Amino acid sequence: MTTLPGWLRPANRLIRLLTRAGLPLGTIHVLTVPGRRSGAPRATPVSPLTVGGHRYVIAGLPESDWARNVRAAGRGELARGRRRQPVTLTEVTDPGLRREVVRAFPREVPHGVPMFVKLGIVTKADPDEFAAAADRVAVFRIAPVAG
Repeated sequence: MTTLPGWLRPANRLIRLLTRAGLPLGTIHVLTVPGRRSGAPRATPVSPLTVGGHRYVIAGLPESDWARNVRAAGRGELARGRRRQPVTLTEVTDPGLRREVVRAFPREVPHGVPMFVKLGIVTKADPDEFAAAADRVAVFRIAPVAG
């Protein structure tokens, strides 16, 4: 398993705090899902992107706790600033759609590219390189819960 940078946990805590305070931070949202074992809410910063009219989120480490929790729960809450929205999350298994979504990441979420580089998934913000890495990441489709 890839080792995450030591600064990531404190940075994620800060982002969650700023979001709770109502400050929107670019494309960053906080995704909260029930823990797969405890059922307790687990929050992580994510940057959704829109492709073909649908929203998606990418887990650079497909076996990370948050990705595993999303698979187990299939639902959560997406927050940006003080705005919260219940959502369902479905893993994208179609290889063509996965490539299309991952290819769009450097254009839609340019500030997220350095994390993918640090994780060794890509070497630069090249859409073709991102598309080639689509089999090594997890992609989830986000849909609002009908109210």
